[in-house]
Amino acid sequence: MSILTPTIRPSLVARINPVAKLGAALLISMTLLLSIDVVSAAVALALEAVLLGFAGLSARQFWLRTSPLWIAAPLAGLTTVLYGVDSGAVLWEWGFISVTEGSLGLGVAIMLRVLAIGLPGIVLLATTDPTDLADGLAQVVRLPARFVLGALAGLRLVGLGIEDWRSLGLARRARGVADARGPIGTVRRFTGQAFALLVISVRRGSKLATAMEARGFGADDVPRSWARPSTFGPPEYALLAIGLAISLAAAAAAVWAGTWSFVLA
Repeated sequence: MSILTPTIRPSLVARINPVAKLGAALLISMTLLLSIDVVSAAVALALEAVLLGFAGLSARQFWLRTSPLWIAAPLAGLTTVLYGVDSGAVLWEWGFISVTEGSLGLGVAIMLRVLAIGLPGIVLLATTDPTDLADGLAQVVRLPARFVLGALAGLRLVGLGIEDWRSLGLARRARGVADARGPIGTVRRFTGQAFALLVISVRRGSKLATAMEARGFGADDVPRSWARPSTFGPPEYALLAIGLAISLAAAAAAVWAGTWSFVLA
């Protein structure tokens, strides 16, 4: 299993064009960014939880991919609760830290909103091959092929960079370079290894750019052919409709409950 292309179970979502996945995630995100309230975020998160089971990720893949989000969301909410704008009754106070009804509600809303925005993007893109995404962006969205293919090539090198970091660590340990102890030795070891990785990455990137130019990847003024055509059909429109429905349901529930607070007002 690659860090960029995990092995997933066959599913309907995995076969959908990545452009539609990206569009559905953006629809939900843009709606949730318009207001900071508990109701819209909770409704969107509940509806997403029903659909995430159809993405094709195993339980282990799901928790590994989303683990940073489960750590970041509570931390963001806790920070808002402790240091957010005070309003309403004071629930707890210690020194310059105070928790009020308003800051507590805002913190919960921030935590739910981070989860509701982050989970669809992480899960949907985790079921996407980078090459399929590049094909969709170039053929469906009509982004410049030179930019898309260059970004794809750079993304493919991320996995090689991780392997290079491991190899550098083993090689430096075999030569006795990594034997330094203490905080200063750790910083020196990390700095030296990071600089070596930077040199390797620059050299590899230069060679890759030269090779791609020699194969005609830099030509934007001629029609380009694609090995795998990227199509956009009924399943893609259905996913976009689901994303739009979740957005509208979240906004409508917040308006009905009277908690909708337009951030630009």
